[in-house]
Amino acid sequence: MNENKIHIKNMVCQRCILAVQDILHDLNIEAEEVALGKVTITHELNADKRKELSDRLKDLDFELLEPGRSSLISRIKTLIVEQIHHSKEPLKENFSTFLADKLHHEYSYLSRLFSSVEGITIEKYIARQKIEKVKELLFYDELSLSEIAFQMDYSSAAYLSTQFKKETGMTPTEFKNRHQPGHRRLDSL
Repeated sequence: MNENKIHIKNMVCQRCILAVQDILHDLNIEAEEVALGKVTITHELNADKRKELSDRLKDLDFELLEPGRSSLISRIKTLIVEQIHHSKEPLKENFSTFLADKLHHEYSYLSRLFSSVEGITIEKYIARQKIEKVKELLFYDELSLSEIAFQMDYSSAAYLSTQFKKETGMTPTEFKNRHQPGHRRLDSL
């Protein structure tokens, strides 16, 4: 069986996986695995089928990525989102080592590529993702700010507060008092 990986931009949640599975089913494309940002299909797609898949994905604000640079950037984003928003295990190394190991490229190359295409650094993207997760945790009001800081690997609640205010323009307490989710969709970051 010939396995092919295709990468899909903006596939950042479980509902996204289900939506892509539905599209694949409708188009009779067999998939071994559908995961965040990538699909392993069992047979290579011809040009017509690839175009059809691309068009259907665009209807749902997804994008079929061609192999290469944009695919690599999508994989960087997917790894970061998975780690920050979906992983139960804390990262035991820094993100630069994690990304370099997972993507088999020097971190300096990944960093330059990401910045040149996205217009922000990987570190800024990570910081934004962490703040979005902090917003979610604050909204559900199950953990103290110190517990959130620990869970999100900030050195202290004070440092988290400083970063939160820098990113959102308000303190965590002000955010909590708004009683609204206020976080953005992950694919819009």
